[in-house]
Amino acid sequence: MTKQNLKPVTAIVLGASGRGKLYGDYALEHPEDLQITGIAEVVELRRNLYGEKYHVPAENRVATWEEMLSRPKFADAVIIATPDHLHYAPCMKALDLGYDILLEKPIAQTAEECKRLVAYAKEKGKIVGLTHVLRYSPYFLMLKEMVSSKAIGDLISIQHFEPVEHVHMAHSYVRGSWRDSERSTPLVLAKSSHDLDILHWIIGKPCKKISAFGKLTHFKPENAPAGAPERCTDGCPVEASCPYSALKIYYRDRTWLYVFDLPEEKEKEGEAILHYLKTGEYGRCVYKCPNNQPDHYMMLMEFEDDITVNFSIEAFTSYGGRRTRIMGTRGDIVGDMEEFTHTDFVTGESKTYKANALDALNYEGVGHGGGDEGMIRDWIEALRTQNAGVMSTPLDESLESHLMAFAAEESRKKEKVVYLR
Repeated sequence: MTKQNLKPVTAIVLGASGRGKLYGDYALEHPEDLQITGIAEVVELRRNLYGEKYHVPAENRVATWEEMLSRPKFADAVIIATPDHLHYAPCMKALDLGYDILLEKPIAQTAEECKRLVAYAKEKGKIVGLTHVLRYSPYFLMLKEMVSSKAIGDLISIQHFEPVEHVHMAHSYVRGSWRDSERSTPLVLAKSSHDLDILHWIIGKPCKKISAFGKLTHFKPENAPAGAPERCTDGCPVEASCPYSALKIYYRDRTWLYVFDLPEEKEKEGEAILHYLKTGEYGRCVYKCPNNQPDHYMMLMEFEDDITVNFSIEAFTSYGGRRTRIMGTRGDIVGDMEEFTHTDFVTGESKTYKANALDALNYEGVGHGGGDEGMIRDWIEALRTQNAGVMSTPLDESLESHLMAFAAEESRKKEKVVYLR
């Protein structure tokens, strides 16, 4: 059957924020592939805006995932784009109802829940794709190919670095939804399950042991400037010179605004932003937030065949974008997601590959280094063919990165080496 004769996959979306909107946008751009038929979102304004924009029937716009999944099955799939602590329960319920699923990472908040969910999906025979979209990024696809083809000889070691960028850290992991590792998930899972998945995928072998280090060093009350109030809007004496000023980030620079429900009229935007800063979490002084995520984190890992990996997450950078160095017996690779350079030890020749030129791989996309769109397309194809092998990120394959993250947290907190196998 040709694609022209295929019906679009119908999906219910749980969560109308950033990632939920991504799937709605895809449905607008590719109505032949995906149709959004239901939305569950607690915030009424978001729910209504989402429903109107993506043409969701009024009767299928509800506040909670519980209400949505109390109904008999009325779509092909459920897309779970809720906060981290609302992944496990709705996913298990959707599996009960017979839905296929696209699940935002992480799978769940504990290793036990992750294992249970993976086993239950297998028992139910349903397709669950996890959004480890970096496997679809042209940059990482090419790195995987270089290592697998032994262009650098036998793989010996990898150094991988994720610079969070200082404003991103303050926004997401000090003020934002992931500030509390117990209520959401630990930084290494919330921010970097992508990276652990990519490392496992490129190496192609299991991780044997992990040692991790890291602390919350800077974003603490004892580091607050003298006279700093609870909020940046309350006349802070150092606001003008603070790199984490909420007034600077959100009001003057108008960045990271996706977390606010703003009026369409631009002239009213500033007043709305100030209201959120005066009343909500994003206006709080970064030194006086209820946060506990580490602001620097390092993992040392040993994989099968004695392959070693050094991976670090750093808050205090002026830039984002992952950096990777891959060392082999006959060559090495140095890259930063925009480009990478492969040097052949035999010929001495170096060749640089530009990530934007790798779009010829047909994985151009809307985010995560070009990976989002490729991931969505493969998930749709997996549902149409009922073949999870179509996806690069089936659920059981994605479990490994989560177990690595939980092992890292155990190691960091208990100051010991943790053996995975």
